[in-house]
Amino acid sequence: MNKTFFKLSMATISSAILLLSPAGVLAAKPLNRISTSVTGNDISWPQCGKTLPTGQLFGIVGVNDGLANTTNPCFTTELAWANNSSGTTAQGKAALYVNTANPGNLNVADWPTSGTSSKYGSCNGQDTQACAYIYGWNMAELDAQSRISGNSPANFKWWLDVETDNSWETNKSNNVADLEGMVDYFQSLNAQVGIYSTAYQWGQIAGSISSQNSLYGLDSWLPGSSSLKAAKAACTDPGLTGGKTTVTQYVSRRIDYDYSCI
Repeated sequence: MNKTFFKLSMATISSAILLLSPAGVLAAKPLNRISTSVTGNDISWPQCGKTLPTGQLFGIVGVNDGLANTTNPCFTTELAWANNSSGTTAQGKAALYVNTANPGNLNVADWPTSGTSSKYGSCNGQDTQACAYIYGWNMAELDAQSRISGNSPANFKWWLDVETDNSWETNKSNNVADLEGMVDYFQSLNAQVGIYSTAYQWGQIAGSISSQNSLYGLDSWLPGSSSLKAAKAACTDPGLTGGKTTVTQYVSRRIDYDYSCI
């Protein structure tokens, strides 16, 4: 059966696009030197060579270079910045986020051709839940073992960036299996995991989650607020998978600010 795929650009959305769509944004703009005492910040590859924020309570750093199978070339420098956060909230000083995607049967080079999924059975290289699960597991393993410069994966909370500008199937069951593979891998390392997305995007990609699924009950990081006041209010919004909203995000002067709800 033919399937339709989301095949938009996997580069992070700019703050200008935020004004035109319900999509969230993750660090898609240069940062100026600022000082803040009530929020954290998130940064990634677009901030390479830029002046980074100061005074942040916590920092969230992108592991990838815009695509799920790439590496942020400035990760080491940006992680050092995050580790210099004041750490005066219940958030860790430094957390990480990773790009996610499910390319399905687009014949990408890193799609698995074999292997056995503990939850979905054997992968035969086709567009199946088993192969999607293994693909997600493999991407998470690369993130944790090859892309964070020798740091212990269990020392960080890992946020899965789930946005419609990545490649996704209309088959939500396969998308969920892919994300579940990532979650299961990170949790096998005793690392905490959360979901970054908007309710709209999550609904388009994954939809409702069974209480038996490892995605169920994860913390949510919700973008889309227009101000600090709105970000604080968004802390009462329901989590994406039945868990709590623990971080909210707003954009001001082309800078990502993150408010801790805990």
